[in-house]
Amino acid sequence: MKTCDNNFYNKPFEYIYVEDDCAGYAATTEHILSHFPDATLIPIHHYKDVFNRKNQNATVQRNSRQLILAVCKETWIYPGAPVCQDFGNDNFYYASLMMNCIFDCEYCYLQGMYPSGHLVVFVNIEDCFASLDSLLKEHPVYLCISFDSDLMAFENVTGYIGKWIEYCTSHPDLTVEVRTKSANFGAISHLAAPPNLILAWTLTPDYVTHNFEHKVPGLDARISAACLAIQHGYKVRLCFDPILHFPDFKSVYSDFFKYVFDHISPHSIKDVSFGEFRVSCDYIKKMRKLRPASLVLQYPYDTSTGVATYDADLSKTLTDYIYQEISLYVPSDKIYIWKGDNTND
Repeated sequence: MKTCDNNFYNKPFEYIYVEDDCAGYAATTEHILSHFPDATLIPIHHYKDVFNRKNQNATVQRNSRQLILAVCKETWIYPGAPVCQDFGNDNFYYASLMMNCIFDCEYCYLQGMYPSGHLVVFVNIEDCFASLDSLLKEHPVYLCISFDSDLMAFENVTGYIGKWIEYCTSHPDLTVEVRTKSANFGAISHLAAPPNLILAWTLTPDYVTHNFEHKVPGLDARISAACLAIQHGYKVRLCFDPILHFPDFKSVYSDFFKYVFDHISPHSIKDVSFGEFRVSCDYIKKMRKLRPASLVLQYPYDTSTGVATYDADLSKTLTDYIYQEISLYVPSDKIYIWKGDNTND
């Protein structure tokens, strides 16, 4: 009996939807499109006509992601959310230049926030800089630019981090964090490191990567990228996030931290952060429907505060143990913890 090995999904980025208004930003639009010479271009009036349409299944779409090029006509810069760490900064914001991620982590909140699995790139990045110019006239800004995507992973296509590096060099009152799970540092390795830009690598044990982080580079690849960034003079932050509870978590995390700091000198990094799993209750309801077999999503989290996370006793056990282990390598003044109140020990 013969089996059918045909894959009936469209190839990723086989189709690219392009808003009509992208014509007003031809240089960026054409630069992105040049990376997909064989793609079929589909003109659209507004990205939400595709991205927000009803009855989509984002999990299925991740097998055949397509790209949407759009012009942002709404707010570019938002106040930082309580579930995110501000690292002691008063004026904490994030910017959304791209929506969705090429990786597929089961625990990622983007599944609950966005109705689609396709990627949206806003081509009018200069307008974001203009909005930031106005904000910087009021006060210094700490800005995270890679919460709703992984810009580093897509840097070869957009070149956006390179533009942020250029912007940072002339705006000393701005501090930018680029968070990533990518091993793609080579895309910006030729650019001089500005002192006010932080590259933040999220590192996770092999157990987490193998079970919950699909299409994500392994630990060794991420460590190598972080080490290369340090060698090139970049400020590097290590993020151990989210911390998950699973059998033998103590031995797994203990071995993990030893491995990480055997390969990355604690003296060479800016700081580290960690936080337990936490997702908005509204989001996790949607995520559980999309992934009914996911162990990390179907766990019976405490939802009494409006955020799905571990109950108080388990949360304390996790936090205390992880802090104890990291403290073996990193001084306490360089360890930031998310505790549900966005404070630091």
